Amino acid sequence: MKRFMVLAIAVGALMVSLPLFAHHGNAAFDAAKKLSLKGTVTDWFWANPHCILEFDVKDEKDQVVHWATETSNPADMVNRGWGKLTLKPGDQVTVTFEPAKNGRQVGRVIEVVLPSGQKMSGGFGSLEGGTQTAPSAGAAGGSKSSDYPK
Repeated sequence: MKRFMVLAIAVGALMVSLPLFAHHGNAAFDAAKKLSLKGTVTDWFWANPHCILEFDVKDEKDQVVHWATETSNPADMVNRGWGKLTLKPGDQVTVTFEPAKNGRQVGRVIEVVLPSGQKMSGGFGSLEGGTQTAPSAGAAGGSKSSDYPK
C-alpha cells in the first residue's frame, strides 16, 4: 500500500508540473525576428509570472499602435537591475523584442533603452542571436555589483 501511495504522489506531482513546463515555451514568439520600436510607455506591470511593458508607437500612417510585451519575472528582473519604478507612463523608450508569430501586437522583451540611454535586459533572447543567461549570482546566491548595469 505504501508503494502505491508513493507512486500515486509521484504521478500526481508530474501531472501538476507539466503545464508549468509548457508555459515557458517560446512557440508563440518568432525568435528569428527582432523588432526595435521607439514609443511611449503607457503601463508597466510589476507582477508574476512576467512583468508587462505596454507602450504606444506611431506607425507609417501616423496611427497609434498599442504594444504589450513581457519581460521575465520580478525576481529575475531585480537581478538585472530593474525595479517596480524603472518605467513610468510617458517615458520615451526603445524596445527590442521578439514579436508574436500570429501578428498580434505582443512580444517578449530582449532589451529596453531607457530615456537616460541606459540599456536594460528584458530577460529573454539576445541581440547576438544566442541565449541570454541569468546573472551569475542569480536569485539563489544573491546579487553582486557586476550584475547591475552601470
